[in-house]
Amino acid sequence: MNKQFTNKFSKEWIAAWNSHDLDKIMHHYSDDFEMHSPVIREITGEKNGTLKGKTAIRDYWKKALDVNPGLHFELMHSFSGTNSIVIQYKGHRGLSAEVFIFNRENKVISAFAHYE
Repeated sequence: MNKQFTNKFSKEWIAAWNSHDLDKIMHHYSDDFEMHSPVIREITGEKNGTLKGKTAIRDYWKKALDVNPGLHFELMHSFSGTNSIVIQYKGHRGLSAEVFIFNRENKVISAFAHYE
């Protein structure tokens, strides 16, 4: 991941979430990606905090957006890795960071959310 891709992805990802448009949000992910988040437990009751596949995750994110209609993220910083990016942002939960692992088509195959 080069810094140009990291910056572009980070800005597009934040803008997609701030639009609350699920199609724009889902555009960044592969069909079979996995999402890992402690919030998954809160919203879905899934004990391990992991969901797999666009359908399950889209349903989860729809519920999350419904529960948080004023959701807004502010990009703080982004970090480039070998095949990964970390985005640090402020949201309704305070300071947060997400790790994104990418496939060769630059689609996210796995994401890990972290909250303070």
